[in-house]
Amino acid sequence: MANKIKTSWFCTSCGNESPKWLGRCPACGEWNTMVEETVATGRKETPAARLSADRRPEPLSEVDFSEEPRVSLGSAEMDRILGGGLVQGSLVLIGGEPGIGKSTLSLQIPLFCPHLRTLYVTGEESTKQVKLRARRLGGDDGNCMIFSETLMENIILRAREMMPQLMIVDSVQTMYSQSIESSPGSVSQIKETAAQLLRLAKETGIPVILIGHITKEGSIAGPKILEHIVDVVLQFEGDNRGMYRMLRSIKNRFGSTSELAVFEMTGTGLREVSNPSEMLIPMRDSSLSGVAIAAMMDGTRPFLIEVQSLVSSAVYGTPQRSATGFDVRRLNMLLAVLEKRAGFRLSQKDVFLNMAGGLKVTEPACDLAVVCAVLSSNFDFAIPSDVCFAGEVGLSGEIRPVAQIERRVTEASRLGFRKIYVSSYACVENVPEGITVIRLADIPSLCRTLFKS
Repeated sequence: MANKIKTSWFCTSCGNESPKWLGRCPACGEWNTMVEETVATGRKETPAARLSADRRPEPLSEVDFSEEPRVSLGSAEMDRILGGGLVQGSLVLIGGEPGIGKSTLSLQIPLFCPHLRTLYVTGEESTKQVKLRARRLGGDDGNCMIFSETLMENIILRAREMMPQLMIVDSVQTMYSQSIESSPGSVSQIKETAAQLLRLAKETGIPVILIGHITKEGSIAGPKILEHIVDVVLQFEGDNRGMYRMLRSIKNRFGSTSELAVFEMTGTGLREVSNPSEMLIPMRDSSLSGVAIAAMMDGTRPFLIEVQSLVSSAVYGTPQRSATGFDVRRLNMLLAVLEKRAGFRLSQKDVFLNMAGGLKVTEPACDLAVVCAVLSSNFDFAIPSDVCFAGEVGLSGEIRPVAQIERRVTEASRLGFRKIYVSSYACVENVPEGITVIRLADIPSLCRTLFKS
């Protein structure tokens, strides 16, 4: 049957198809996500499915439970965030804003892993442009094959001929398939190209790294099904005008989903930062008010971050509440707790909050440091530089314990801190020498202990 061309509406969030435009997607409930695309209808002439004699259903109890072999990428940070290395046959998606370092990181992998036979597929740049960046980054490019192509059928063909040990595609939004009658970057094209790459990875065992763009809202461009197809989703965070980049694990079928890797952008590429605490607390020796140090965890790694606050009288009728790297709604909640439970009148004052280093913090363990930074700025009282905090603040003003408190205390002691304020309900059995654990029950007890002078 000959194919017929028609137009349909697809949801950019979940990929649901509709014959007409809808303000709200009936599948995922998102608003204003329907886009019109050209599709081909009719039965496609595909070869009949053939059963393989060696592929049959088998009891789950008889499945081989041997550990998946890992491929080291030559970077301790990348291996750690992937759960110990790259799993053979896996599909990894790396997303981020333009200019943040996605292509640089993807090219550094084959340059600094010359033992891996790599196929680098570029759809955005020519081979000469990639060569210029490779010369700037350095490394050994003798085992890296460059292929400038956007047609997915040609890419799959060359990959099956070459059988590389690693395949990198930059980027998935530029690839297209002849079986889909739409432009590259559309919902249907991204779904089809990702499905073909997944089939290639699972059938041949070649690990594939995809580079993806993000939308203005900060999510991966394309349908949400793209993140469901891949095995690992890594996303760059941070200001592309600064020097530091954070690579966060959003999804990982082979490891933890709460890992964070820190890199520094230099003239010769991305340099991994093995101790991010020294980066996130650069001015610890300065006696400045409105600064508090939080001992937090990101995945299995403890590190300390500087919380900065500024409290001033409101110039206009409505006070401002601004937070960078922190949820402004949680900031409003903490300010309400301070006013209701501790009696501090902050309703007529502007409050600004900032997380040093451009890091986005979502862990509740930073609540205590946020409260201390706000009070420090309000009283214009400098917190001693050898003091840090780890605790969650409840709506009743109580200080609640946080997980893995012993690792936070150990990291604070290693960096030279002498005191750490925690919840009175926290269980700290092994306290390192040189640091004192101060237990607090609520916000009033914090004020009596820390701001008694």
